[in-house]
Amino acid sequence: MKFQQTQNGFTLIELMIVVAIIGIITAIAFPSYQNMINGAARSTAQADLMSFAAAMERHNASSFSYKGAAETGANTGKPNIFASHSPSSEPAGNKRYELTIDDVSANGITFRLKATPISGGSLASDGALFIYSDGRKAWDLDNNGSIATNEFCWTC
Repeated sequence: MKFQQTQNGFTLIELMIVVAIIGIITAIAFPSYQNMINGAARSTAQADLMSFAAAMERHNASSFSYKGAAETGANTGKPNIFASHSPSSEPAGNKRYELTIDDVSANGITFRLKATPISGGSLASDGALFIYSDGRKAWDLDNNGSIATNEFCWTC
């Protein structure tokens, strides 16, 4: 009597094909995943800037000026009236953006708030986000330090 041997398992070629397919899927999926994570962090910073602007309005309602809202009563820099990082709902160790009062006019009737990506983080080259007292929003999309006409939006 002859017994027929059956082969169990996978060949090396089959395993290599599976590894190659997983590598290709990972190479395609990871950048998309990273873009989604960065987009979520940017959206959180935008929401924090909106809350920060509301805090500036409350400060203005009580003092009749936007002046003195930063630390130690200064006009610009880290805010005293709101968390100085985004996401503001998490510990400072998880921050992705630094929130600052970027500018207050000399007469104290206008402001510009800024969310700057943390250097060394995944958003470092993403460009800063701004919100102005008149409701305009800007994103330094090309990260060159100035706001061009086409960058006055958060979804450019």
